Amino acid sequence: MSDWLDRLATLEQLGVAAVLVTVAAVDGSAPREAGAKMVVTAADSSGSIGGGELEFQAIRIARQMLRGQAGPSLRRFPLGPSLGQCCGGHVTLLFEPRRAENFTLALFGAGHVGRALVSILGTLPCRVRWIDPRPDAFPDHVPPNVTVEVSPAPEREVAGLPDGAWLLVMTHNHALDLGIVARALQENRFAYIGLIGSATKRARFEKRFRDLGIAEERIAGLVCPIGIKGIEGKQPGEIAIAAAADILRRREAVLAGLPLEEAEV
Repeated sequence: MSDWLDRLATLEQLGVAAVLVTVAAVDGSAPREAGAKMVVTAADSSGSIGGGELEFQAIRIARQMLRGQAGPSLRRFPLGPSLGQCCGGHVTLLFEPRRAENFTLALFGAGHVGRALVSILGTLPCRVRWIDPRPDAFPDHVPPNVTVEVSPAPEREVAGLPDGAWLLVMTHNHALDLGIVARALQENRFAYIGLIGSATKRARFEKRFRDLGIAEERIAGLVCPIGIKGIEGKQPGEIAIAAAADILRRREAVLAGLPLEEAEV
């Protein structure tokens, strides 16, 4: 019974819109009982309201709702020749759109780039957890969607992040960067892990990750260097804009039901 709840919770953390389809009422014979549920996104569906043409039509309607701004609605379906089903009863379905909510982004590091990035993230639909061990590194004021977290061991904060969170690692210390990214790769439950640095830094870190026994496919998923291609400036503001643009592009891919790698250019 909790599968659909777990699915909706995961989608909320990822910032993916969905429609919850529920069998609201049954009159006569039907493939599923009242209360059966299905969760539909632009890319897939989970659960079942009975299969067949009824389910196909419900998925089609749900995806039409995702493309628009429709609110909840009830629709009645006769289970006869028009649906290619011979149950003979009627089913009423409740469609409840769940719009894409703010996604969680954990930013490790309150240096110059981190500060520039927070000023951009403060204008975006995301919840930011800004983590650094230095209390004096943070500015006096941060945007309302940003939560400052002073932690003496930032790598331990990875365990408390929600599934599907997005991580950007740019601390003042390479050893700290290594520990945070290694922990995130080991947990293997985040939408994105980005590490500031050069290709040389990545190669050096990859060797350490292998020494820790981290699987190659997880290492391959690390984004380093970060930032959208074509912006080559090295000023903090330029790096921040490039990083934010890349995250937005990748998130659009997720919302469209595409794998993250399809956001690459």
